Amino acid sequence: MQAVTRRRARTVSDVPPLKPSLVKAVFGEVTSMHVSRAAAQAAASVTRTALTEIVDGTGRAAEEGRKKLLPRDLLTAIGRNVELDVGDKWYDHSPTFRRLNGDRYDARGVLVPPVRRSRSRRPSAVVGAHRFEAGVRKLLRSRGVTAVPVLVRDLDGIASVFLTGLARDAAMVVREGGVKRFGAVTLVTPGEPATDPAPFPKDSLGARSTRSGDGRTVGMEDVLAAATMQLFGGALRKQALTEAREATRHTPAG
Repeated sequence: MQAVTRRRARTVSDVPPLKPSLVKAVFGEVTSMHVSRAAAQAAASVTRTALTEIVDGTGRAAEEGRKKLLPRDLLTAIGRNVELDVGDKWYDHSPTFRRLNGDRYDARGVLVPPVRRSRSRRPSAVVGAHRFEAGVRKLLRSRGVTAVPVLVRDLDGIASVFLTGLARDAAMVVREGGVKRFGAVTLVTPGEPATDPAPFPKDSLGARSTRSGDGRTVGMEDVLAAATMQLFGGALRKQALTEAREATRHTPAG
């Protein structure tokens, strides 16, 4: 897969955010910490940015003159830009991604069911999937497209697992008093020399080793720090942080 080097200019002012109540519900499933209004709004904004980029990246539909997105358009978007690969834990539950996950098929091409595992007590984003369906449909309409039900379900599931990961990482930042560890990923286009990974924005918590605030509240900066860990792509990460800061500019911190 190759990263897209040219990004279309766009604004998110016309893209509806996820409901803060739903965002807080996700946080409540993974941590007992208080979640500030600004933190919930920042998490909603980051998730919205990721989903919007995925929808806008499905250029195949526009090339074919279609207004209704199909599952293959989602694969096209991720194939064109690896930065959009943000919901990989959903893939095991989606028919769209079965053949990308190394699933087994018999001689007749029938999917071999995986071995059933014991149910984990750990909260799962899959259990909470479908709660964002209304938001996904509004986002699609705001981008001038619709989608078949299976693709709406995929986008819904991706939003759920991504937001759950964001909540877990934000809680970890609070517990550990800052970002203690992170990795760097370099996107390389075949035939071109590798470049150094883009540094974290200087105004994000990812550039600092400690955090301010008490150890019982997830704040906006904790969510932004979590976003730097969830979004490995430099361009998408920078855009998500910028839009989240703009979205919370007039939101009280508490």
